[in-house]
Amino acid sequence: MRPAPTILHLDMDAFYASAEQAAKPSLRGKAVVVGGLGPRGVVATASYEARRLGVHSAMPTAQARRLAPNAAYLVPRFSLYRTVSDQVMELLGRLSPLVEPLSLDEAFVDLEAGGTADDSASATATGERLRSAIRAVTGLSGSVGLAGSKMLAKIASEQAKPDGLLLIEPGTERELLAPMSVRTLPGVGPATGDHLRRAGMTTVHDLAEAGEAELVRLVGRAHGLSLYRMALGLDDRPVVAERDAKSVSVEDTFDVDLHDRVRIRTEVERLAVRCVERLRSAHRSGRTVVLKVRRYDFSTLTRSETLRGPTDDPTVVREAAARLLDGVDTTGGVRLLGVGVTGLADFTQEDLFAQAADARELAERSARTEAPAADGGPGDEPAVAEEAEPEGAEQLAARRWPAGHDVHHDTYGHGWVQGSGVGRVTVRFEEPWSGPGRVVTFRVDDPRLRSADPLPLVRDPVDYSSWPASLPKSRPGPVPSAGGESSP
Repeated sequence: MRPAPTILHLDMDAFYASAEQAAKPSLRGKAVVVGGLGPRGVVATASYEARRLGVHSAMPTAQARRLAPNAAYLVPRFSLYRTVSDQVMELLGRLSPLVEPLSLDEAFVDLEAGGTADDSASATATGERLRSAIRAVTGLSGSVGLAGSKMLAKIASEQAKPDGLLLIEPGTERELLAPMSVRTLPGVGPATGDHLRRAGMTTVHDLAEAGEAELVRLVGRAHGLSLYRMALGLDDRPVVAERDAKSVSVEDTFDVDLHDRVRIRTEVERLAVRCVERLRSAHRSGRTVVLKVRRYDFSTLTRSETLRGPTDDPTVVREAAARLLDGVDTTGGVRLLGVGVTGLADFTQEDLFAQAADARELAERSARTEAPAADGGPGDEPAVAEEAEPEGAEQLAARRWPAGHDVHHDTYGHGWVQGSGVGRVTVRFEEPWSGPGRVVTFRVDDPRLRSADPLPLVRDPVDYSSWPASLPKSRPGPVPSAGGESSP
C-alpha cells in the first residue's frame, strides 16, 4: 500500500453510448442502447438516460426494448470507439510510462512512476486536468479514482460516476469500505454475494469482522484469503504496462440455430480466418487451437488440439478447427460457434514460404467472407458468411444498413442510419457539431447513398502535443442537450 494516492483509475462514462450521443446531436439527453439488435442480441452499453429506465450492460436486448421501448437502439461502431480510445490512451501515456489498459474505456495509471504526482494535492490536480484534456480532445467525459492501490482507485472511480473525481486518502480505506456492500469488492459476483449473505455477511465490515479463518471456511482458501485482504483495504498489485494476452479468439451467436452440417463447417472455417487475422495483427502465434460450440439447449462444448509448434498459418488453424468439429455432435442445432488459439508465442515453427502463400490466401478469403463483428464482446451482431444460406431482403437490408452506422448521400451529405425495413432505409443527416438534422427515407438500393467512415467527435480538437505541460486548466461545459428537430 502506498502512502500517497498516486494510482489513478480512469473509466469513461457509458463509453459507447456517450460516443454515439456526441456523434448524433438528436440523441443527446435521450436514452441510447448500444449492442446486438437481433433476437439474441445483448446490451453492450446503455446511456445514463436508459439506465434510469432499468437497462444495463449484458441484458438481453429484447428485455431492454420492453423497459425502454422509445430508446434509440444502435449497432456498435468499433472503428469510432477505437479511435477515441487511442486518443485517451495517448493522453494517459503522457502522464506515466506505466499505463495498464483494461479495455477500450478503462485503465490504471501509476502517476508516481511518471513524476506527475507525489501527494494528494498533486494527484487531485493531475486528475482534474486529465478530465479537462479528455473533454477537450474527445468531447466525452471520464470519471477518475485516486488511491494508494488499484482496488481502491477502481472503487473510487465507480463512486465518482458520472463525470467526477474521488480521492481516497491512504489510512481511510477501512472506514470508507466498511459500510459498502460485499459486491463492491472485485471478484464478488451474484453467487458469492448470495453465499455470503446467507452466512450473515452483507457489508465489507462484516467480512473484516468475520476474520480470515471463517472466510476460508466459507469460500475456500484462495478466495477467502483474498476477500479478507480486500476487506481490510489491502492490495499491493503494481500497475503493469504490458498485459500479456494468454489467448486470441473470436465467436459469433446466430439469430437462428444452425442445423446444416455444411453451413456449420463453413462458419467454423470463417471464424478460423478471423482468429488468425487477429493473431497476426498482434504479431503472435499459438500452439493450441480451441473450438467452442454452444448447442440449442445452451450446453457448451469445448474441444482443443495441440500442434507440434506455434503457428499463425490460416490453413493449419482452419483444418485443426474442422477436425475438432468432426468430433462434436451438433444434432438439434447450434446457436454459437467460436475458434481460439492459446499457448501464444512470438515466433512460429512453420515453413516461411508456405506462410507467404497463406498470407495471400488469408487476405483473399477475408475479403470474400468479411462480416460485422464486435471483437468478441457482448454486443456482437450475428454474422453470416457469403457461402451461407440465402437471406431475406429485410435481413440483407439490416446488414447493409446497420442502425447507427455512418452513411453519405450525394445531395444531403453525412448522416446515420435510423433504421431499415420494407425495402427502405431511413437516415438522419447531421454531424457531431451541428444541431439535430433532418430525416429522409430512401430505397435500400439508392445509388446516391453509401456507407461512410465515422466523423471525429470534436471538430477542432485541442492540440495536446505538449501535454501535460500545457493542460487546459478549466473544464468546458457539458455537451448541449438536443433542441427541436427540423422537418424533412
